[in-house]
Amino acid sequence: MLSPLIGFALGLVMMVAVGWTFRRVRPQQIDTWFRKLQLISAAAYSLGHGTNDAQKTMGIVVGLLFSAQVAFKDFPLRFLHITTMAVIPLWVILWAHAAIALGTLLGGWRIVKTMGQRITKLRPYGGFCAESAGAMSIFIASHFGIPVSTTHTITGAISGVGATQRISSVRWGLAGRIVWAWILTIPAAAVIAALAYLIVHAV
Repeated sequence: MLSPLIGFALGLVMMVAVGWTFRRVRPQQIDTWFRKLQLISAAAYSLGHGTNDAQKTMGIVVGLLFSAQVAFKDFPLRFLHITTMAVIPLWVILWAHAAIALGTLLGGWRIVKTMGQRITKLRPYGGFCAESAGAMSIFIASHFGIPVSTTHTITGAISGVGATQRISSVRWGLAGRIVWAWILTIPAAAVIAALAYLIVHAV
């Protein structure tokens, strides 16, 4: 749960740094520059998404395949075999990336709209700072092999960016509901896993 706090701090620091650096530049000019720079920050954040979230998906798939072939000596489909937990087959990598891309394509817009428009009002330079802060947080975590949530990170970064304008710029009530959703996900996942286990063993 540290990732939102790290994202918040980095977003706040970047926003202050950008504001101080470009304090003498006309707002229209700043918007023009940062609309283009956002292409870079968005690409970096997307890359970070793949380096962390996709890795977690791959780990689960490889773990399941390895466990299955240990439990079942006559494991079917030779191409599914995993020789070691340290090697991830190319097809698993491509599958994980495709799953994340498809999920973002089908359901990502709702999250993007909530993050970019409802938590706080973001202008291009604010979006650049939030995306860059989120990307840096994820790259650092990925470098040290720490699994983090990209959604948690970007929520913190956007809140940090909004807080630099004034505290009331951030809809803290909405941010609080998002945090509660994160917390409730843990016991909800445990209940579903327990039910799946009981069903499988009952059959």
